[in-house]
Amino acid sequence: MLISRTPVRVSFCGGGTDLAAFYENHSEGGAVTSMALRRYLYVTVNPRFDDEVRVSYSKTEIVTDFEQLKHELVREAMRLTGVTRGVEITTIADIPSRGTGLGSSSTLTVGLLNALHRFAGREVSQVELAEQACQIEIEVLKQPIGKQDQFAAALGGINTILFLPDGSVEAEPLEISEEDISALAEQFTLVYTGATRRASNILAKQTEITSERMTELGLMREQAIEVRTLIESGDFQAVGNLLSEAWQIKRGLVQGISAAPLDELYESLISAGATGGKLLGAGGGGFFLIHSPNEVREKLANKLPILHRQIPLQLDLDGTMIIVDDGARKE
Repeated sequence: MLISRTPVRVSFCGGGTDLAAFYENHSEGGAVTSMALRRYLYVTVNPRFDDEVRVSYSKTEIVTDFEQLKHELVREAMRLTGVTRGVEITTIADIPSRGTGLGSSSTLTVGLLNALHRFAGREVSQVELAEQACQIEIEVLKQPIGKQDQFAAALGGINTILFLPDGSVEAEPLEISEEDISALAEQFTLVYTGATRRASNILAKQTEITSERMTELGLMREQAIEVRTLIESGDFQAVGNLLSEAWQIKRGLVQGISAAPLDELYESLISAGATGGKLLGAGGGGFFLIHSPNEVREKLANKLPILHRQIPLQLDLDGTMIIVDDGARKE
């Protein structure tokens, strides 16, 4: 058996500037400052006795030809890696695996590629895994998404990721102390909205109107650079304030990013004492990232329904990795 472990991500500022419609038409390209979260998606690959393919996720598929798979990310990862028969693939997630704003679909793609490449006997770098995940999701499957999730999941850590006009990507790790890493977990938390959504619908609309929102997206790019400086200096209250500013810009980009229940939850978080925050991902549901003292989190735990679970902002430093490999392969 072989198991890969890949983190989901939390984006502080700059989301939306990783779309080609923006970075290809901005002189400096796009920029996102994000971190890998210590919440994971696991992919297991095991050889089968026969040549069939079994894939288990929220559903189970058993097919004689991998081309028959309905799970398109699994199908295309198998095609790219050449592992196309005689395997069982299972995916397990620490959090809801779709529609949470944490980049879980791209996390899955990166983890699949990592596991299948190793199963085929190849060592592939984290950057290559991110690039191949972008190839599958954006070029092959034509999903209207950007590139931040794939690189955040593959690389781990906390980075400012630059999306250059020529399509290349550069990741710049933040200089952050162990003390401030601990402070991040103590002062920031994720609050589940209780709703999930299809990011592709919102992102498709955003791509369509990007040319009309270049000014707003340019400000969001600047915030990605600003938040890097604030995090490195340990000024986390200012980070909270900046998150609120970013949220006000983001929620006006396209219809569907926010809605009355989300606005009401956000106001309740602020009224409870949160310094600031924003909804993660494309919008429409998932998690709010908020800055709040411990006493505020305790207050929220008592005030909010159990539905709105809180998760501390704990940093993953490893990125995608193989955590189990017993050497078993199909002969």
